[in-house]
Amino acid sequence: MNAQQAIQDLQHGKLASIYVVLGTVNYLADQLKTKLLQVIPSEEQTMNVGSYDMETTPVAVALDDAMSAPFFGERRLVFINHPYFLTGETKKNKIDHDLDTLQSYFDHPEPDTIMVLMAPYEKLDARKKLVKSLKKQATIVEINQVSEHDTQKYVQSELTAKKISIDPDALQALVSRTDGQLGLIMAQLPKLMIYAAQSQRIDLPAVDALVTKSLTQNVFDLVNNVLRYQTQAAVELYHELVTAQEAPLKINAILLGQFRLLLQVKILARAGYSQGSLASTLKVHPYRVKLALQTVRQFNQPALRAAYLGLLQTEVQMKTTQRDPELLFELFMVQFVNERQALVQN
Repeated sequence: MNAQQAIQDLQHGKLASIYVVLGTVNYLADQLKTKLLQVIPSEEQTMNVGSYDMETTPVAVALDDAMSAPFFGERRLVFINHPYFLTGETKKNKIDHDLDTLQSYFDHPEPDTIMVLMAPYEKLDARKKLVKSLKKQATIVEINQVSEHDTQKYVQSELTAKKISIDPDALQALVSRTDGQLGLIMAQLPKLMIYAAQSQRIDLPAVDALVTKSLTQNVFDLVNNVLRYQTQAAVELYHELVTAQEAPLKINAILLGQFRLLLQVKILARAGYSQGSLASTLKVHPYRVKLALQTVRQFNQPALRAAYLGLLQTEVQMKTTQRDPELLFELFMVQFVNERQALVQN
């Protein structure tokens, strides 16, 4: 079940005894938490809502709360945050959790309690008996990835509620500058809405002026400069990023990651993988896959491979020599362009 379906069910009074909110999109997690809290009348929340962090509190404390009768109300709501014991993750300062009793609770949940496990992880460890029992009883709400279409719907819905419109090119620019990350987009909306307070409209100049490109988006522009042999533009953008206090090794690592993704997408797309299956297989955001597909259609595999290997050598030199990182990147560009042009001429 996705977040929208879960919210609709809550609005129609359809409640489960146990929820697992699984994923890393904090905006959606916060939305679901707000909707769940609305199940308990505000005057009852002090006594009938509990929240426990499993990284600092034994699960037995949360279970005591969950198994208690509601105090002058119909329901009790218990949030269990960071249930890392449902994953393969381990903790240095391990809390002594009574997982046997938790297992029993999953098998026989309290009818008047809504238990919500807030799990900010990519996935649970399906091999564990505890997870198998949980999946039989719980409603799993997945919030790991949001498609570009759904992201735009969330933005439009938020703005419509404020009676503000956004131009199509402005919306596309907003998605692009934030790598399609819903949480980042929603963090940018307040200042854009302030800008649109009088006109009730967000246009492209507003997005250009108020929304800064992410490092990943800048690196994406850098990738295109490299592949189009635009040495001066690439070197200038690299210099701008370093001037903005971005670490050269970090820039190079993101560049390497982008070229690795392009190679993977190029190979798998040839094998017949769709955009959706690529995102699932490679475990990357669907918007990044969309951009990668657009890029690999314009460039051949040998060029992508040459750029990747060249950047790999640049990283080695950054780590093992005292040479200026900007000079090393410039040398990479010159060598890459010369080698590719020589191949074309031959």
